[in-house]
Order: sequence, then C-alpha cells, then structure tokens
Amino acid sequence: MKIVSANEMRAIDRITSEGFGVASLDLMENAGAAVAEFILSRHLAATRITVFCGKGNNGGDGFVAARRLHERGSRVEVILLADPAELRGDAAIMFRKLPFRPMTVQSVKELRGERLRQVLTADLYLDAILGTGFKPPVAGLYADAIEVMNKSHVPVVAVDIPSGADADAMHAAPAGRARADAIITFTAPRPAHVFGSLASGPTVVAPIGSPEEAIVSDLRLSVTTPTDIAAFIAPRPADSNKGSFGHVLVIGGSTGKAGAAAMAGISALRMGAGLATVATAKSVLGTVAGFHPELMTEPLPETDAGTISKSALDTIEQLTKGKTVVAIGPGISRNPQTSELVRNLIAKLQVSTVLDADGLNAFEGRASELNGKGRTLVITPHPGEMARLVGCSIADVQKDRLAVARAFARDHDLIVVLKGHRTLVVQSNGEAWVNTTGNPGMATGGTGDILTGMTAGMLAQFPKNAFAAVTAAVYLHGLAGDVMRDQFGEHSLIATDLLAGLPEAFRRTRLKAQEETVEF
Repeated sequence: MKIVSANEMRAIDRITSEGFGVASLDLMENAGAAVAEFILSRHLAATRITVFCGKGNNGGDGFVAARRLHERGSRVEVILLADPAELRGDAAIMFRKLPFRPMTVQSVKELRGERLRQVLTADLYLDAILGTGFKPPVAGLYADAIEVMNKSHVPVVAVDIPSGADADAMHAAPAGRARADAIITFTAPRPAHVFGSLASGPTVVAPIGSPEEAIVSDLRLSVTTPTDIAAFIAPRPADSNKGSFGHVLVIGGSTGKAGAAAMAGISALRMGAGLATVATAKSVLGTVAGFHPELMTEPLPETDAGTISKSALDTIEQLTKGKTVVAIGPGISRNPQTSELVRNLIAKLQVSTVLDADGLNAFEGRASELNGKGRTLVITPHPGEMARLVGCSIADVQKDRLAVARAFARDHDLIVVLKGHRTLVVQSNGEAWVNTTGNPGMATGGTGDILTGMTAGMLAQFPKNAFAAVTAAVYLHGLAGDVMRDQFGEHSLIATDLLAGLPEAFRRTRLKAQEETVEF
C-alpha cells in the first residue's frame, strides 16, 4: 500500500472528485461512517461518546461519525471548538445534518467551565480537531482541548491523525499532539502514520471511494499489507513436488555457533522451500544435523578455531550447482580466514544470495567489494552492521534509516533489509517498503538467523519476483513474532518460537487479505 504525503492526499481527494466523479461530500460521509463503524465494533462498552471537532474537514468527518453513532443508539455529544459561522463547504453541510444540538466553545474559559463538565464525563473521546493538512505547533483553544484529552483516562480515537501531529514526519512525534488509542485514516497512510508511533493501538486505513488509479505518490514508499503478500502463500498446485519450490544452501556455523546455521536451514523449510542443505565446518556438522532431521548437511574444511576455512571455496562452488538460493553468514564467525572466504564467495557466486550476520561483517571497511550487479543479492543488517558497512555510527544510521538504506542499495546494486523498529526493505532504484509487524520481544539472539532462512526460503520459491518475495518474508517473520508474543509475552520469546508461530501468521495473512480495511 502506497504511503503518500499530506499534499498528495489532498490531490488524491481532488482528483477523486474532479476526475472520477465521486463527490467530496460522499468522501466525507464515507470517512465518518468508517470511524463510527470502528468505534461500534471495537468499543462496545462506550455508550457515552464526546466528539471534539475543529472547523475544518476533519471536524466535518467528526460530525458524520457523531450522527452515525447517534443513529445507532450511542449517547453522543459534539463540542465544536469554533463559531458555527466559521464552518465552510462540506463541513458546514455535515454540521447542519446533526440530529441534535452540539455545544459550541470559543474560548479556553468556556472549555474549562462548569457547562462542559458533564459533557466531558464520557466513555470515549473522538478527536476530530485537526487533520493531516495541519502543520504544528498547536496554539490557543485547540491546544487546550488536546490537553483535556491527554489528561483524561478514557480511550481516545483519532480521526485521520491525532490532532497536532505532522503528517509528513518520518520520526516519532514530539509532545504537543493529542494522544490516541487508535487512529482511523483514509485511502492511504501518510508517513507519520507509519513512522510516528502516534497510537498505542491500531492504525486503520479505510477506503472511502478513491480508485487505485487516483492514488499516486512520488515518495517511492509503501507499507506492507496482507494483500501485498497473499499471493506468496496461496494454495499450491495439486501436482507439486519438492523440486517445485527450490533448494536453499546455508553456509554458516562454527564451534559454539552451530545453532545459527541450523535455524536458518529449518526456517527456509518452514517458509516453504522444497529442500535445504547446511554446509558447515566439519567438526560441528553432527551438531547441526542433530537439530532437525529434515536438514541435509555438507562438511567443509575448517580452521584451527573450528570455523569454515578459506580452502572451502572450491567445495562450496560445487555445492552451489543446482541450488536456487545461497544464504551466507549465520554463525559463520569473524575469523580472518572465514571472512576472506565470504568475500571470495560474494565475488564469484552468481546464484541468488542472502548475506547476514558475520557474513556482512566480513565487509567492514571493504564495502566497495559488495555488489549485486547482474544477480539477486540481499543483505539483512541490523543498525550496528549497517554502521560498520557504511563507516559511520549507529546513531547516524538511526537518524535517517531510509536515506542510509536507499544510498547503500543504490551504490551497491542490491536489496537492503535494514532491521529494527519498522524494518525497511529497499531496492537499488530507491523503492522502499516499510514493515509494521514485529515487536520488542524479538530482540533476542537468533531471530536474525530465522529471518535469513525465511528470506532464502521465500526467494527459492519466487526467484523471478525477488524484491516482493523478500518483503513478504520480512512481514511474515514479524507477524510470527507477534503471534508468539501474544502467547508467551515479550520477555519470554525466543527465536525458535517464531517457527511455531509461522503457520498462524500464514493463516492471519490470508484472512486479513480479504478485508477492505488495512490495519497496523
């Protein structure tokens, strides 16, 4: 799903009306209806609802939601933070359609007065003061209304965006905006919806009538949704066999780190690859093989430290024949000989490759040797690994993750999966997809190895649609983590739990892909 700027969203609404014949009043009606339906379905106990409305179109959406809620039996009060004479256009029309008399407030004194005390005693507040066209800061009466909502203990649902937030911001929103337990926005998300941590609960993107052709953006930025990836986990043909879904070769493991390579291998199988082989230092092969009987294994020459030796190059080149994807790095170590082997492999291999962990660290100070021209090369760094590749601090990476990932993908002609909160998947032309699944419980050893295997497993099945396959793997990895977080909690989550959560992640994705709204 495309992410659009606030200006682009205004243009989309205008084109929808002028070019596709959908009246702006109908767009507002549909928006308010979507808000009302969310409240009625998610906040069943909220029988008393207070709606804070500004004088713009965001307030107009609030008027519609208030009318719809009233018609369904809710006890609704509307507080208009303006003189009704200031209302214009569609908002004015929707105000006149209210079946009950709203309360108008034009000063901070009135807002704090005794007259509103009973109105403010509600089960839920609806924030329809300021929309995505607003640029902070907020002042005056609107700021005071935001303070009232923020100091309350009732749920707050935001219409379009929490009042006072900058819709185009790609970082966590500062103080001064309204808090939100949920957000209902329309047509397409803006950057702040995805990057701004604006709500403690869901952000819902509801369609209100704009056709797909009208939703255009120059941001080259999208958010991954179940609809985007459902095709990658669709039912398989009846005449399928293991050769239909690719063969993944994992190169990794060393003394003390055999589990990383094994996790990558079994994750490729769990993602749907037909076959998986782990090539590892010969002294740890038995350990790797002992984890999962489904894995095939190949012994490789090793160093005195129990890591894969650089003399394994020829053997590995032979092993890659007939393989669909090679995953390099899980548990491979930073031994100098092994790092040299990794660099030589990346220079020679033409098969699709996923590079992670110490496979990436082999290119510290030598990133110029990392190039994916003429093949599919995927790197999956966390911010520390990205910083070592770029030659900067982790803080520099985190300051503008998107710019860093885009520059590296462009300069090295590869796909970057920059892990972390809102993992980014970026290809060399600058197109970027943002992942919203996952949780802090996944900040534990081994989850990166699981992602490496899952990415390789998805690439093995869809080698001709590499970028979308990688995006799908990242989404399902995070969703599997969310499934198991709900079962075990964030503190108790471990990497292999994700494999147990993967079937449910598949199921939820298929179901969600059938829904009209998108939620993250």
